[in-house]
Amino acid sequence: MKLDEILSTAGRNKRRRRVGRGDGSGNGKTCGRGHKGYGSRAGAKRQFGFEGGQTPALARMPKRGFSNARFRRRFQIVNVASLEAFEAGQRVDAAALAAAGLIDDADKPVKILANGEISKKLAVVATAFTAAAVKKIEDAGGSTEQS
Repeated sequence: MKLDEILSTAGRNKRRRRVGRGDGSGNGKTCGRGHKGYGSRAGAKRQFGFEGGQTPALARMPKRGFSNARFRRRFQIVNVASLEAFEAGQRVDAAALAAAGLIDDADKPVKILANGEISKKLAVVATAFTAAAVKKIEDAGGSTEQS
C-alpha cells in the first residue's frame, strides 16, 4: 500500500501539531523548541551545512585537482535546417540569427550544426561549424565564414 493511494478518510490527513496548549499535551510551555538559543526564536532557519559557527565539514576537506569547467566556451546552437527561414543569397550572421529569434544574444558565440537539410544559397558567418554543416551549406551553393 502507498500513502497516496489511501482512499478511506481514516489515515488520509495528518492532524496539525497544536503547540502551547498546556503541559499535558506534551507540547506546552516552550512548544517543543527547548530553552533559549537561536532555534527557539521565530524565523530561525539555519543554512544548509551550518555547524554552529565552527568550520563546516565541507570546508575542512582537502581540495584536490583542477577543473577546466570555468573556461568552457558555451555556444548557442543553430541547426542547418533552421537556416531555411532566410532568403536565398542573404548573409546570415549572429545579428541576423538574433533578429530571426534563432539565438538569444548576438554577442555570444554561435555554432552551426548539420541537423536537417538546406536548399538555399546562403553566406553563413558563425564562430564555429561542424564539418558536416560546412559540407551541406557548400553543397547548396552557399559559403561559410568563421567570425
